[in-house]
Amino acid sequence: MADRNRLLALSHQLADIHDRLRDQLADLDDLPTHCLAFCEALTRHHTAEETGAFPQLEEESPELGPVLDELRRDHELIVESLRKLAAGPTALERATLAALLETHFTYEERKLAAALGRLDPRLGPTLLGT
Repeated sequence: MADRNRLLALSHQLADIHDRLRDQLADLDDLPTHCLAFCEALTRHHTAEETGAFPQLEEESPELGPVLDELRRDHELIVESLRKLAAGPTALERATLAALLETHFTYEERKLAAALGRLDPRLGPTLLGT
C-alpha cells in the first residue's frame, strides 16, 4: 500500500498544479488583473519541470526521452502563445492558449504518472514548481 501511495503522490501533485493553472486560465477574461500572476505561475511550473522533474525522469526512465522532448517543445509553444496574449489579448489568443494547455497538461499527466511515482514525492515542490 505504501508503494501505491508513493506512486500516486507526485502524479497527484502534478494534476493539482495543472488544475490550479486551469482555474487561473479561466479567470483570464479579466486579463489585466490575472495575466501576470497566471504567466508567472505557469513559467515557474515549467521552469521547475525543465530543471527538476525532467532531468530526474531522464535519469530514472531514459525511455521517456521522446516524451520529455515533446513536452519541452510544448513549453516553447506555450511561451510564444503567452507573448501573443500579452501583446494584444483577443478571444482567439485565449482560446488557443487554453486548447494548447489542456492538450499539454493531459498528455503530460498521462505519460508521466507512472514514472513520477518512482520518484520521491517529497521532491514535488522542487521538481514540479508547486
